[in-house]
Amino acid sequence: MRRMSKWAGLAVFVFSAAWARGADLGALAPQALVSTGDLSRVRQVLERARRGEPVTVAVIGGSITAGAKASRPELRYGNRVADWWRTAFPQAKVTFVNAGIGATGSNFGALRAPRDLLSHRPDFVVVEYGVNDGNTQAFAETLEGLMRQILKQPNQPAVVQLFMMNRSGGNAQEWHGKVGRHYQLPIVSYRDALWPEISAGRVAWEEVMADEVHPNDLGHDCAARYVAHLLEAAKAQTGTAAPVPPLPAPLFGDTYEHTALFEAPDLKPLSNSGWTLDEKEACWRSDQPGSVIAFEIEGTALFSMHFVVKRAMGKAKVQVDDGAPAVFDGWFNQTWGGYRSTNLLAKELKPGRHTVRVELLAEKNPGSEGHLFKLFGLGAAGTR
Repeated sequence: MRRMSKWAGLAVFVFSAAWARGADLGALAPQALVSTGDLSRVRQVLERARRGEPVTVAVIGGSITAGAKASRPELRYGNRVADWWRTAFPQAKVTFVNAGIGATGSNFGALRAPRDLLSHRPDFVVVEYGVNDGNTQAFAETLEGLMRQILKQPNQPAVVQLFMMNRSGGNAQEWHGKVGRHYQLPIVSYRDALWPEISAGRVAWEEVMADEVHPNDLGHDCAARYVAHLLEAAKAQTGTAAPVPPLPAPLFGDTYEHTALFEAPDLKPLSNSGWTLDEKEACWRSDQPGSVIAFEIEGTALFSMHFVVKRAMGKAKVQVDDGAPAVFDGWFNQTWGGYRSTNLLAKELKPGRHTVRVELLAEKNPGSEGHLFKLFGLGAAGTR
């Protein structure tokens, strides 16, 4: 008889204990279900999977969705949700798409959705921007644009809102939830399930979270269990799914329903003095103060995207037409890495083409030792 080593036995014990704790915290799923919303879209996708038709499961959001702090890709919440579909419907081919990008919000999500998400024709989508977005109407507007882009697809995808949390228990659930309720979306809140337990001392923050905002493996497991609880409830319903209701009129507006994303290689300058296109890093870059580059794009709301990192980075002044300029800094004092910063330049512009002028400044942050600025691209909303 083959004997199990003491280390193998320990591994089994640890795995079993982790699974048991996951099941224990998974029992909080009813508290996580903020609203079932209208389940007609979810039930239609379930019916397609039950018939053995292929299903594409997708997630879009920030670094939590991308899988930060999960020890292995298969332990990310999105992968686990996709595994629920595979287990529930072994006869269906389930494709998984992870459209998460760290340190980005729903503004960039709305700009890149056609490329990164909708091009895959998803059937079931989890949207997670509750931590990266601010709890404001401005972010509710960009989130609504993303939601409308998904919901108006011909295959009528089902959409679930997932709300995670930061160290203080905060997120954008108040304003994002207005969008979810307007479109009768199912709403699942990891925060609502776990924050009361953490506040009461029954669950330690470190038990489910790896840092200030990112869940650990157990936290990812809990998020997936809470989404699966909703899916199980929908799967248990009998009868034929009701027809999907028409898309309601916008709650805040449809500006961000119509977007275009121009990465640096796609941008052809109207004029250029001192900037260079870096094909490898896909950015327009300059480290010489006084360098000016200008582009022309169409839209009623315009965005710029630049790199931010603790290196020898500078500041740039960005101006749309004759409007008030904004100054953006490529340097910050954090050491965890760099990120793409998406910034609104102007909104409620007249329809048509507008000039975006970028000038590298002599001014820089006192903590920076240089002036390098990397422009990743421009975005437009309200494109027709």
